Amino acid sequence: MSTDARADRYALVTGGSSGIGLETARGLASHFDVVGIAARSPERLEKAAEDLAATGARIETFQADFSSLAEVRRLARDIKEKFPSLSVLINNAGVWHKDRTLSKDGYEDTFAVNHLAHFLLTTELEDLLAGGAPSRVVNVSSSMHRRPESINWDDLMFEKDWRGFKAYSHSKLANVLFSNELARRWRRLGVTSNAVHPGNVRSRITRNNAFLNFLHRSPVARVFILPEAAGAKTPVYVATASELEGVTGRYFNKFKEVTPSPVCQDEAAAQRLWEVSQQLVDAVS
Repeated sequence: MSTDARADRYALVTGGSSGIGLETARGLASHFDVVGIAARSPERLEKAAEDLAATGARIETFQADFSSLAEVRRLARDIKEKFPSLSVLINNAGVWHKDRTLSKDGYEDTFAVNHLAHFLLTTELEDLLAGGAPSRVVNVSSSMHRRPESINWDDLMFEKDWRGFKAYSHSKLANVLFSNELARRWRRLGVTSNAVHPGNVRSRITRNNAFLNFLHRSPVARVFILPEAAGAKTPVYVATASELEGVTGRYFNKFKEVTPSPVCQDEAAAQRLWEVSQQLVDAVS
């Protein structure tokens, strides 16, 4: 993938109306003719499109609530209507809940939004990504994926022992496992898949946790916590760098490939998660 090729090239960022997603879309705009941003709020999407208008790329907005798999399917249809192909998909949207919350489909919402929605969207866009090959999927995970020793197979929806940190880190582990399995399955299509840690970033993801929101925005935290623009640099790098042409199934932090947690290297676990995820999305019409 050439970083300066712009003819008929399309990119899409989920959670692209604010935070890291918005800054990622801004970073992609110099590499692509059309940058799509998907998010839940029509008002924030409109504001983001106005903000990005000066980049020179055409900005397309797509509204969907990632807590609803039906809306994710509709989102995929909307994207297919506007995009003939897709060179880059950045799965960035995410939530972090203070209290256990259910998705529109009755699944634990952190797992549903952070993992299941992106699993479904990506697989629904297979034809577009294959049509844009060589193309790239970038899955925004977190260093918190290292906390769980494994996927919580016996209680994926955390009906027992639910904690916000635990559910979030579990979903971030799922991101890396999905990314690795996608890399194995879609290599033949010319589609690469890599996961990234954007850094410890001040973002809207902590908006539902008063303590974390205060901590992230305190004067002291600004010394240690990255601004959103800095958090977008690694996803943009992995999506566009010419030296990463053909590189797949890797995990990046601060522009460098690093080794993820041991469970992420378990191919059987990644395959099992794919199969379970497919069953969960198929169960919702």
